[in-house]
Amino acid sequence: MSKLLFAILKVVGIIFIIFLIATFAANQIFKQKVRKEVRDLFDVQEGREREIVTEKDLDKLPSCVKRWLTNIQVIGKEKIRTVRLKQKGLIRTKEGQPWMPFEAEQYVAVDRPGFIWYVKVKAAPLIYLSGRDIFYQARGNMLIKLLSIITVADGKGKEIDQGSLVRYLAEISWYPTAVLSDYIKWEEIDDNSAKATITVEDVTASGIFYFDQNGNFFKFRGERYKEEQGSYSLGIFAGYMTDYQEFKGIILPSLAEARWELPEGDFSYFQGRIGEIEYNKAEFY
Repeated sequence: MSKLLFAILKVVGIIFIIFLIATFAANQIFKQKVRKEVRDLFDVQEGREREIVTEKDLDKLPSCVKRWLTNIQVIGKEKIRTVRLKQKGLIRTKEGQPWMPFEAEQYVAVDRPGFIWYVKVKAAPLIYLSGRDIFYQARGNMLIKLLSIITVADGKGKEIDQGSLVRYLAEISWYPTAVLSDYIKWEEIDDNSAKATITVEDVTASGIFYFDQNGNFFKFRGERYKEEQGSYSLGIFAGYMTDYQEFKGIILPSLAEARWELPEGDFSYFQGRIGEIEYNKAEFY
């Protein structure tokens, strides 16, 4: 091997080592940021008294919602204050784009509604995206960084706030006792659907919950702000919840899919499966 080639390989090796060290350090910094945010999210939930769901708690709900909560066995269970869960799945941002695998952790506060979704997306070999989607104190923010270093997106503003609250509402079947919260108002539509409106401070969102003939919630549909080429407009968002399994004594959908309903047809951009879920354990994984 010539001295020149050896020198080139040596330089490449050094650069690669520096790259690994830099990305590791950046990832740790990003993770610590999320850890602090989770601590802040959960801090406001502490000191709450333990409450058990009773049949009477369900009295004022639409019949289809009441039937669903009864079927999934929330009666007699402790009310959910905090949630932490792990997910794996596929995600993409555009039609025709290859699906990218992801792994995520999600943290949810119920008494004062909020969530943090911490995700790593494998974009290509040795290339990943770190993301953190947050709704805290009625404000949303989606932060995405390439290799935890380069900011790719940092969305915030009233449209993000509304979109984040829609997400919180659409995913409520993972923390179903939140259905009983005063910040959600229910309106019966028919035997198999009901409209929910959620208000947190100055942010409001709503959507329709659909239930199958067995009483299982399977679809959420509502208006949500969608970003396209730097501008926002209201679109129709649909979330599908399927493959019910028992977690911690409650029967929950383990599989979620998110779509935009577009004039040219539905665009599916998220498919995620829950691997584990824990309630009232207000800690970072």
